[in-house]
Amino acid sequence: MVGRARTVGAAVVAFALLVVLWELAKLVLPGDGVLVGDTRILPRTDDSAMPHVWTVLGRLAEPEVAGAADARTVGAAVASGALFSLALALGGLVLGGVLGMVLALAMQRFALLERAALPYVVASQTVPLIAIAPLVVGWGGKIAIMGWAWQPWASVMVISSYLAFFPIAVGMLRGLNAPAKADVELFRTLAAGWWTTLLRLRLPSSVPFLLPAVRLAAAAAVVGAIVAEISTGTRGGIGRLIIEYARSATGDPSRLYTAILGAAVLGLVAAGAVGLLDLGLRRYRGSVR
Repeated sequence: MVGRARTVGAAVVAFALLVVLWELAKLVLPGDGVLVGDTRILPRTDDSAMPHVWTVLGRLAEPEVAGAADARTVGAAVASGALFSLALALGGLVLGGVLGMVLALAMQRFALLERAALPYVVASQTVPLIAIAPLVVGWGGKIAIMGWAWQPWASVMVISSYLAFFPIAVGMLRGLNAPAKADVELFRTLAAGWWTTLLRLRLPSSVPFLLPAVRLAAAAAVVGAIVAEISTGTRGGIGRLIIEYARSATGDPSRLYTAILGAAVLGLVAAGAVGLLDLGLRRYRGSVR
């Protein structure tokens, strides 16, 4: 509990420091930024580019559509969009996690598969999401299973899982190969099969490597979900809000920053959810010697 309190305290202090640095930059730096020739080396700090923190927070309480009969506030819209994106990101994390773990198990079991597949797994992350999104939407639109038609949110979840599977596959593969040679030889001496060695030795040893990988995958899944919502035009998520609020960012960027703030909080929530998995697997932290 003390360690958790320290982590939360450090996160609060980091956020407060970011706020102080933001306001200090507005106070010290010139409003038009700093130019060296035609190159801007420091950003603009006027209100049309960097609104005050309290201005952004004040926008959360304002109605999203002025004059509407049943208008929701900007804060409610950001919270609703963040929850929608969080559900898709967690779905993508689960889907990508299962795929990554299965792939890691197969590569550990068959050395030839590892040598053949691992370079392509690494290369897959060099393909930009903007290029993948239209393909996923196009292929998904042709899928119909027992009367269920492919939905736009399914494309977002698949794209999110695309980013999530890589760190989990690589981290789990490293963890499965982490046991000391003496331990592996001991299991062979005892005539333990591959499944027994996997369950009793390799899986527990992979936990210290898997947990950091899942944290990275959770952050990647959130980024993937937001970018996929923007690329595919899926409504309901924080990505769509970023597009909508960006239209008015020229005159008043504070509303856009509320959506960006919601995306940042979304990433923290996803990382916190992974922390629950860390608590459940705490006893395996010292599995690797």
